[in-house]
Amino acid sequence: MTQTLQQIIDANPEAETFRFGDDKALCDQILALVRSGKKTATCEAARHYGEKGDAWPEIGRRDVALEWDGRPAVMIETVAVETRCWSEMDEDFVAAQGEFRDLAHWREAYRAYFERTGGWSEDMKIMCERFRVVEDYAEGNT
Repeated sequence: MTQTLQQIIDANPEAETFRFGDDKALCDQILALVRSGKKTATCEAARHYGEKGDAWPEIGRRDVALEWDGRPAVMIETVAVETRCWSEMDEDFVAAQGEFRDLAHWREAYRAYFERTGGWSEDMKIMCERFRVVEDYAEGNT
């Protein structure tokens, strides 16, 4: 039986919901990488978290990544979280993100993403999260 988002949240009241990316195509691409196991890390500008934004990820907390249309896609559990400056990103973390050829490719893609979603700077703070998939809500994967 397919669970609704409300049923999932009722069973996991601490869970945050979010979408990967900033458009449907990117969301779909990233969810495919997560489901395949190639993506086990993500990052976001630290400015998106806090008093007026999302809750900061916490080790052990389970959150629900949504399909672009708002349906539950996967539940992930945070296994590590840290803050870095843009200049502190490394090849190991980039590889765990599963989307990029190398650090230079990451910098190009994320600079464009950050510029689209609120601004980029050399000294900006970035939330870096490693996670594992707990449950996949796609038909046939539950």
